[in-house]
Amino acid sequence: MRQSEIAGVGHYVPARVVKNADLEQLMETTDAWIQERTGIQERRWFEEGTDTTANMGAKAARKALEMAGLTPDDVQLIVFATLSPDYFFPGSGVLLQRELGLKDTTPALDVRNQCSGFIYGLSVADQFVRTGMYDTVLVVGSEIHSSGLDKSTNGRNVAVIFGDGAGAVVLRPSSRAGHGILSTHLHAQGEFAEELIVKEPSSNRDNRNERMMENKQDLYPLMNGQNVFKHAVVRFPQVINEALAQNNLQASDIDLLIPHQANLRISQFVQQKMGLPNEKVYNNIMRYGNTTAASIPLALSEAVQEGRVKRGDLVCLAAFGSGFTWASALIKW
Repeated sequence: MRQSEIAGVGHYVPARVVKNADLEQLMETTDAWIQERTGIQERRWFEEGTDTTANMGAKAARKALEMAGLTPDDVQLIVFATLSPDYFFPGSGVLLQRELGLKDTTPALDVRNQCSGFIYGLSVADQFVRTGMYDTVLVVGSEIHSSGLDKSTNGRNVAVIFGDGAGAVVLRPSSRAGHGILSTHLHAQGEFAEELIVKEPSSNRDNRNERMMENKQDLYPLMNGQNVFKHAVVRFPQVINEALAQNNLQASDIDLLIPHQANLRISQFVQQKMGLPNEKVYNNIMRYGNTTAASIPLALSEAVQEGRVKRGDLVCLAAFGSGFTWASALIKW
C-alpha cells in the first residue's frame, strides 16, 4: 500500500489584530492575567463582509496548492474540518468547493471533531490516498470563533483564548519510500462531552429555535478548564508515544512537535514530559490564540515558511480537545 505525503501547506489569518489590552476594554481582565494563564498576547478576529469560514479556508488552500505546484482543478476530494461552519447546514466543504471554482462533482467531506478535527481529517485523507481512490486530497481547517464568544466578564475565561484563522495541506502519493505520513492515531472519550461544549442550538427538543432563545447563555462555549487541562496533559504524551511506538521510534527522534495550540501552559507541560528542547516544539498561540481545527495546519504552514521543517525531518502533530477527542500523526517530511 502506498503512502501519502504533504505536498503543500498554506495558511490565512484575518487582518484585524486584537491584543490583550483591547480585551481590557470589553471585560474585567488584564494582559498579565491572560498571558499568565494562556500564554496568549494577541489573536485575529474576522471582519464581517470580508472573512468567512469557507473563504478563509480557500485562501489557505490556494497557497497550499501553489506550493504543491497544483491548481484547484487537480483536487479530487475536499476534507473540511471546522466547528464554526458558515451555516448550520450545508457544511463548509461545499462552500469551499464553490470558492475554489472546482468541478461540480468534486466530493466534499465535513469533519466535526473540534480541536482534533484537522488530524482526524488528515487521517481520513491519508486512507483515501493510501488505498488509491484519490491522488490529490485537500485538507482544510478553518474557524471563526470571535462571532460566537461571550465578550463580557462573565465569559472571559473562554473569550480570551480563541481566535480566527485557517490552514490547509495538500496530500499526494509519496514519491519516496519511507517518507510521508507514517501513521495516524485517533481516540475519543464521550463521557466528558459536556466538559467543553456549546449546547445551543440543540436539535433534541421540540421548538428548538424558541427554546434556544430561552437559553441564550448556552449559545456560548462552556468549558471546565481544570478538567480539560488535567486530561490534556495525560492524553497528549500518550498519543505521541503511541505514534512513536508503532514506528519503532523514540521522543529523541522527533525533529519538530507541533501540538494543537490550546494553551501555552499545556504545550510546555507536554514538552517537559516528552523531554524535548525548545527548538523541537513549535508554538504560535502567542500570536493567534486557539484556532481549534485551524491550529495545527496554521502552525505547520508557519513552521515550513520559517524553515523549521526540512526534508527528511520527523514531524509529530498532536491534538486534544472537546469530545473529549485526541489524535496524533507522525510524518517523515
